Amino acid sequence: MAERKTRYDGIREHRPYTYNDLGDSNSVITEEFEKKCIKKADRTFSQGLQCQQINSLNALMSMEDSVFIAHSPQGCTGCATLGIIQYRIGQAHRGIREMKTPRLIVTNLDQKDVIMGGEKKLREAVQKAVKRYDPKIIFVFSSCASGIIGDDIDSILYDLQSETDAILVPIHCEGFKSKVCASGYDAALQAIGKYLMPKEAPKEKEKGLINLFSPASISYKDTVEMERMLERLGLHANYIPFNSSYEKIQKIVQAEASTSICKVFGDEFMKELYEEYGIPYSHTVMPIGIRNTDKWLRGVAKVFNKEEEAEEIIRQEHERVIPKLEHIKEKLRGKRVFICGGTGRSFAAAALIDDYGMKLVGIETPTYDADAQDDVEYLNSIHKDYIIDVANMQPFEQANLLQTLKPDVFIGVPTWASKLGYPTTHVLDMKRPTMGYDGILYLGEKISEQLSNPGFNKKLAAHSRLPYKASWYEDDAFKFIKKAGED
Repeated sequence: MAERKTRYDGIREHRPYTYNDLGDSNSVITEEFEKKCIKKADRTFSQGLQCQQINSLNALMSMEDSVFIAHSPQGCTGCATLGIIQYRIGQAHRGIREMKTPRLIVTNLDQKDVIMGGEKKLREAVQKAVKRYDPKIIFVFSSCASGIIGDDIDSILYDLQSETDAILVPIHCEGFKSKVCASGYDAALQAIGKYLMPKEAPKEKEKGLINLFSPASISYKDTVEMERMLERLGLHANYIPFNSSYEKIQKIVQAEASTSICKVFGDEFMKELYEEYGIPYSHTVMPIGIRNTDKWLRGVAKVFNKEEEAEEIIRQEHERVIPKLEHIKEKLRGKRVFICGGTGRSFAAAALIDDYGMKLVGIETPTYDADAQDDVEYLNSIHKDYIIDVANMQPFEQANLLQTLKPDVFIGVPTWASKLGYPTTHVLDMKRPTMGYDGILYLGEKISEQLSNPGFNKKLAAHSRLPYKASWYEDDAFKFIKKAGED
């Protein structure tokens, strides 16, 4: 197995040329990035950040035979409801009548624990998890609070391991370690690699098996579409860690190759699998839209030397799908779009709207790096002038940009745009298809429906009020992004 020269530490800011506070036109950002002129910046005012712990939790909460312990105050797990909903909806769509709920325990650190330490609570939580659920795996997630007070979760779990057959897995996802929320995914996958994976590669691989690294936001229809495309190449998927299990984790090393549905989910882990187990991988784009789905399928096919088969599949899919897009284009051509999503999903959606003849006016993404630059250089060939807002949350900037750019439709998490009265479509949707060739048709119809029937959002805007003064909408959206060298 190849020896890593420099092991990735799980903190995305430590990767070269990675930015999380940035705002300007597409032309300025791409030119300055190309020249390596962009300097690290920060915001003098920040309206909330997505936490690492939440992404670590949501990445794993559909794992079977597992218990999840958040060593944190109770409020830290508030966003875990998203992972719970995703898990239950996925079961419902699969026809499971007796639906399960993720077994989540919170140690509920309080003021006394912050002073005296919370190790006792963690020990009790692990012991209760073993007695109550008898799981195969217990994942323990650190938090800002447990990290600041210095609770040594590794040592505690090492001591407790002799008391149980369950595998105790610490995950270091303290929110203050990184402002790039994708670092939470890395922390979860690194823990899988360290504590759950076989130590050596098997002598034989499973023919046609591919590791498919997938976030929990993928819908059941998306998994069906991914499996359909892979099956046409003669492949079958081992989904990791979405709806996974200890047995599926063990099978990772038996795969002939790896790929990911999301561009920022599993990319570093796939590199580790290649270097430590010799498993090749494809790292391209999220398969949303014709261009990106073609590129994703070609990337997978190349790893298996099935390029000719892929080209025939692509020809057939184009023949099936493209004629059906014409009536969607008639409704959407020329409409102006603002997009907000994760780094992989937002850029994929920006490429997708070209399939409908729509125009991009703005895009919000939590991170900008070399992968994002590749995507933006492609987008610049189809969308000429648009704004890029690199922001982990920061809804005040989004609200300002929407009122300035006034798009015809908003694609992304709809909360703030809906309250401003804009037609909205959610591209991060675990309930409906968004990916592959079938997802192209669904999303186009969905956007068309929202544009033709915006009444709910208009009424919502008339009866709700955002917490911003009118003067803010006339100000520079990026005024709080501190330039490099400023005090």
